[in-house]
Amino acid sequence: MFRSIEAHYVSQRGGGVIGVYEDRLSGLRDLLCHARGASVLDIGTNHGLIAFEFARYGAALVHGCDIHMHGVNAAREIFTEVAIPSRFEVVNLAEGPTALETAFGQDYLSRYDIVLFLGVYHKLKEQSSDHVIAELIRYLVDRAARFFVIRTGMIGELGMILAKTELHKVHFSALSSVVGPTEIWQRN
Repeated sequence: MFRSIEAHYVSQRGGGVIGVYEDRLSGLRDLLCHARGASVLDIGTNHGLIAFEFARYGAALVHGCDIHMHGVNAAREIFTEVAIPSRFEVVNLAEGPTALETAFGQDYLSRYDIVLFLGVYHKLKEQSSDHVIAELIRYLVDRAARFFVIRTGMIGELGMILAKTELHKVHFSALSSVVGPTEIWQRN
């Protein structure tokens, strides 16, 4: 069932999603063992397929956002079949941290066990100033109770920002040439 859902949404986007399902999970498999009972915030959720995998591994709550309504609607549809609290919203991160708070309202948590920031950084660099992005990153790091996960071709630049936080890098993967390098950072 899940693979047919994924194929359906990939084809609806006209191939806009990069890589196959396995590519998108590259570098994340070690983190899935920490999903049971966790709250997950998926920034740039796309169609919610990564968030869905965390739900399959036992996440207790999943929130996600993306700038594209099509992806958010797909995530909402997929999560109708998941028996955990979930919410997906359209959010323009270029507006800064308050955009998240406004979109999620009272449902927004002050902390999430796992914050996913996959394939978003380089897109924000095209739309926002370095100051706004750094503020957003610090804000999201503060929301990460246990893990903050990044994926970007600009991993060194983002890693320099994260090195100045209370997190420490526990995992690096560059095995997928399709989706780019992934790092998992953990709260000290």
